[in-house]
Amino acid sequence: MQRLVLASTSPRRRDLLALLGIPFEIRDPIYEERLVPDRSADELVRSFAQRKADSVAQHDPDALILASDTLIEVDGEVLGKPGDLVEARKILRHLAGREHRIKTAVTLACRAGHLEVTDISSACIRMKPFDAEAHERYLRTGDSLGKAGAYSIQGPGVDLIESLEGDFTTVVGFPLRLVVRMLQEAGMAVPVNVDLVYDKKPYSNWVRFAG
Repeated sequence: MQRLVLASTSPRRRDLLALLGIPFEIRDPIYEERLVPDRSADELVRSFAQRKADSVAQHDPDALILASDTLIEVDGEVLGKPGDLVEARKILRHLAGREHRIKTAVTLACRAGHLEVTDISSACIRMKPFDAEAHERYLRTGDSLGKAGAYSIQGPGVDLIESLEGDFTTVVGFPLRLVVRMLQEAGMAVPVNVDLVYDKKPYSNWVRFAG
């Protein structure tokens, strides 16, 4: 069986991939994300996922490398991770009471097999109206740092969310149905029925969202 390597040290991506019952290794992708003006969220997030995968694949050409990245788009503006709590506060205020789209790109690559495929999963989040006390309470947890859009649906940031349209795991940053499809198309067997995973919703806060 071909070795599967997750090009991420994100605990949430590791835990979601583990739900599929496939043995995998973890490598830290050496790549710095930089938002570039005049490029769409789709273009940027696709590029970020591809470059993460490539940074690992070049050192392990025989392995199947799986990488992903997540960005947020609101009114054509692309949002990444806040640099500090001041920026996180501004982002949350900007998103309050509005809808935004989450774009998560997944890349599957193997240099020896001349494989590199990338696809994008999108979801829509509506945030609750602005509530200064709720925002400050959330910011004090520190959870907003390191998260695209300055919040996490799997953490205490869920209390700022009014509704979700789409795949919960896309918002977390690792769309499982898309991952399974890509792995199977590359010839890797997935021992767990992904539909049963979605039925059980065995991940933090998942059960709070229908569908």
